[in-house]
Formats: sequence, C-alpha cells, structure tokens
Amino acid sequence: MHDSKQPALFIPHGGGPCFFMDDPRGIWRGMEAYLRGIAATLPARPRAILVVSGHWETEGFAFTGAEHPALVYDYYNFPPHTYELRYDAPGDPTLAARATALFRDARLPASIDAARGLDHGVFIPLKVAFPDAAIPVVEMSIDRGLDPALHLAAGPALAPLRDEGVLIIGSGMSFHNMRGYGDPRFTAPSDAFDAWLTRAVEADADIRAAELTRWEDAPAARASHPREEHLIPLMVAAGASDRPGRSDYREQVLETAISGFRFS
Repeated sequence: MHDSKQPALFIPHGGGPCFFMDDPRGIWRGMEAYLRGIAATLPARPRAILVVSGHWETEGFAFTGAEHPALVYDYYNFPPHTYELRYDAPGDPTLAARATALFRDARLPASIDAARGLDHGVFIPLKVAFPDAAIPVVEMSIDRGLDPALHLAAGPALAPLRDEGVLIIGSGMSFHNMRGYGDPRFTAPSDAFDAWLTRAVEADADIRAAELTRWEDAPAARASHPREEHLIPLMVAAGASDRPGRSDYREQVLETAISGFRFS
C-alpha cells in the first residue's frame, strides 16, 4: 500500500506539440500553466503514471510493455524541431502486467504491446507536467469500439492502482471538433456541452456513469465530438473513482470551452 492515494485525472493535451512552439497569441499558455501545476496538487510524487490516450485505438485494451518506450510523433506538418523532442521516461513492464491482470480479473480484454511507444497524447502533456521524465510511464489504449460503458467499466478495474501510488490520467480533449477550433460559431455549442459535462462529472458516481454512458444525448454533443475518441479517456478516469469529480481547469481556447477534471 502506498502512503498517499493518487487521484485520477482527465487532462487536455492541446494541439499537437503546441506547448513547444512559438505562441505569440498566447493560445496555449493557460493550458500549459494548468499542466505545469499538476504535480504540486498531488498528495505525493507518483510511483508511476498510467495514461489512457485518445490517440491509440486497439481491439480490446492494450498497455505498453517496453522498459524504455520510444516516442510516436503522430502529428503532421509541424516545425522540424518538434520531431526532435525527447521524453525519455522509463516504462514499467511490471505495472503493465499488473494492469493486464486486473482487467482479466474483471473479464475485460487486455494485452501488452512490448513494441508500442508513447504517442503525443502522452509525451507532450507529461513533458510539461513532469519535465524530469523520471517517473515510469505506461500508456493504455482505448477500445476501437468507443463504447462509453466499456471504458467506464475499465476504471474500477484500474482503481486499486491508485492505492499503489499510480497516477491515472485520461488524456484527450473535452471539445474535439477540428472544424470548430477558432470558429466563433462553436463558442455557444461548446459552452453548452462543457456545462453539461461538468455537471455530469460532479454528480454522484452512479448518476455520473449513467450520464456519461448517454453522452450523445447531451447538448451539442456531436458538434463537440464528431468522433468521440478524445472524450473516451474521460470515461476511464471517471470510472476509477466512486466519488463526485470536480472541474480542475476551464478556459476558452480557440473560441471553444476546454476543461480538465479530477477524481479523488
């Protein structure tokens, strides 16, 4: 048992390598400050970090099992220096095996991918939040079926890890419509969806699970997520707690409401 139970978080990871590029308009500064401040809010330094990324989809769930995971530069048409960014955090094959066993005990499909590296939904925000790259990192995929109930069920399976010093992070975006960013016509719809999402997150766990399972019925749901792969990591983080969550961060970014959430 670890001395301090870690929370589960849902964080926005920004746009590509946005935090490591010139930002003359200050678009990403608030989000960067939020990410940079996460470590100071934790009860203790995590023993390891497990990140559920909206950028890795598999049949069933998978965990990275490499001792020294490579990086996957899965963003396109950015400045050359952003493809030279490094985040040399160690992997944690033991944690990957433990998580896989927990899933199998819960009758959830899970496997270990010893070759997979960390994609930008993982290494970009962690490079801001934990720049020393000293904490072991395991990435978890989302199931390509994108079933919210399945991902909510994954949370309780992972919950014991929180007592073992593992920080669980869902990495995505609370609004993810590429055509909507920077378009003022999406300000009101994104605000409506964000308000609904915040209410759902802050509800008691059973109500929260029911609401998130039916997220497509929310105001402006499909305007905010034409495809929900960036929302699905929230389901895992929410499922890892039986207590009401809370809004940890909210900001207008490129004319749209973006939030981060914490589950204690």
